Amino acid sequence: MTTTAPAMASTTASAATAPPTPSPRRGGRRRQLGWAVLFLAPSAVPLLLFSLLPMGVSLWVSLQQWNLISDPTFVGLDNYRSLLADERTRASFWHTLTYIGGYLPLVYAGGLALAVGLNHTFRGVGALRTAYFLPVVTSWVVVALVWQWLLNPSTGLVNHLLGLVGLPQPGWWTDPAWAMPSVILASAWKDLGFVMVILLAGLQAVPQELLDAAKVDGANAWQRFRHVTLPLLSPATFFVVVISLINGFQVFDQVDVMTGGGPAGASQVVVGQVYDLTFRYGSAGEASALSWLLFLVILAVTIVQVRGQRRWVTHA
Repeated sequence: MTTTAPAMASTTASAATAPPTPSPRRGGRRRQLGWAVLFLAPSAVPLLLFSLLPMGVSLWVSLQQWNLISDPTFVGLDNYRSLLADERTRASFWHTLTYIGGYLPLVYAGGLALAVGLNHTFRGVGALRTAYFLPVVTSWVVVALVWQWLLNPSTGLVNHLLGLVGLPQPGWWTDPAWAMPSVILASAWKDLGFVMVILLAGLQAVPQELLDAAKVDGANAWQRFRHVTLPLLSPATFFVVVISLINGFQVFDQVDVMTGGGPAGASQVVVGQVYDLTFRYGSAGEASALSWLLFLVILAVTIVQVRGQRRWVTHA
């Protein structure tokens, strides 16, 4: 007894002072975390450097008065207050909403019509799908220049054809009342192919069994399309609407090339005002603040859409 007690005490003390053995589970988690970081780095690093970091800098700039040359001066929320009180800002948002209101129904209805028409097997269907998709991959500058020529009030092909049938010949992009419709036509024509491809994929995913069952029950072609196809096409419709709205709020290229925001500011949009504030008026702080206001509007609209999809999006 007297000889074993010290040995037991020394063993207990050495066990108490020995470093804890790392858990195999903890080591496995660390290895998994390391592999995850390694595989995410190629996409996470560019996201951090070219998206999140510029957004943070833009937020900082929106609180400054800066002309891109002299040192910035901190002004807090003054840029936001001045923008919200500026009539030009309200006008640019209104023009952007007008563009979306004309562009979205037109591009969706046209894309759906093309998708339904090309959702069949016949000779040359592949070539037609390719032809309708070609404008999507064409530069916006090229498309805008082509449509600027087509809609030229004096020498354009559109007014020439309208004159042949005795219809009025609008001033298009030279007329304040027709400048925005000109941009809407060009934009819808370019994006028809994108909407067509998305909706065509949705149409081909509709189970044929449901359509056959509706036909057996006596539903005609329109009733099958209205009560079977359209509800099952709602996921593709939701995607198209969200993407088109986001792109609509950021419209700029075609406006800048076709009208330059004119005439008399009739087609000035939000992103165009951001550009003018930065490079024409040397007010980078107000431009950044306007960019953040636009971001908040897009975020709010997207959140409303995502929450509202539960009511009208049907999954097969």
